Amino acid sequence: MGSATGTDLVAAVSAAGGLGIMGCAGRDPSWILEAARGIRAATDRPFGLNLLLFEVQEEAMRAVLEARPRVFSTGWPWPDQDLRGYFSRAHDAGSLVVHMVSSVSEARRAAAAGADAIVAQGTEGGGHVGLMTTMALVPQVVRAVAPVPVLAAGGIATGAGLAAALALGAEGALLGTRFLATPEAPVAAGFKQAVLDSDGHDTMLTEIPDIARGRVWPGAWSRVVRNRLIEAWAGREGDLRARRSEAGPAMQKAFREGDAGGAPLFIGQEAGQAASD
Repeated sequence: MGSATGTDLVAAVSAAGGLGIMGCAGRDPSWILEAARGIRAATDRPFGLNLLLFEVQEEAMRAVLEARPRVFSTGWPWPDQDLRGYFSRAHDAGSLVVHMVSSVSEARRAAAAGADAIVAQGTEGGGHVGLMTTMALVPQVVRAVAPVPVLAAGGIATGAGLAAALALGAEGALLGTRFLATPEAPVAAGFKQAVLDSDGHDTMLTEIPDIARGRVWPGAWSRVVRNRLIEAWAGREGDLRARRSEAGPAMQKAFREGDAGGAPLFIGQEAGQAASD
């Protein structure tokens, strides 16, 4: 969940019996080490630290390994990256590796590289996703990587969703949108209200947030709320590329100010379930 995670949220999830995972992408080493200390001060339960492999910096990698989380969580590598090297370093530091994928081929690659568990993420999830649904993806990944355990992600927000994931062969589930509106989530009140107001039908797949930020993800789309920002640029992605120096800072300003209409809201289709529960 990237910047939508914080020490309070991670510690609360772990203390409640789950596994809280802190998003560390784009953070400097001192921030990562301080976050790990903060989580440990709040709970004695295991937790994870996450890095996006396509943009991972060596300094951040060293900080995560120094923090020695129980789980090293990864996702979105470039096709030519050496996953085995990352995973071996994590194992040497005493961490288990949980790697997220959006396709069967990515799952096989991660399992061959030594991942301890695979997250099969369907397109229903919020944020950066692939194009295959959770229902179709999870059982295929389970068969492809057995006996490596698989967690299901994307569209899961309730106990019924977890039961469905288990029926598909998964060993558990990874949830994101469900936690965005919690008091512990470090996001603006307007963003939390957008989750509660959503029934999932107002989300769509787009590249607009990444184009505006000049950030290329390997094979990913963004599932976001179709708000004022998205409406302004939908169908005008070429113009957005040309005007990125104007649109990008405006988007970041809206994000900092909690403007739910002008910032990208990475919400999954399961938002309606979370709001009604």
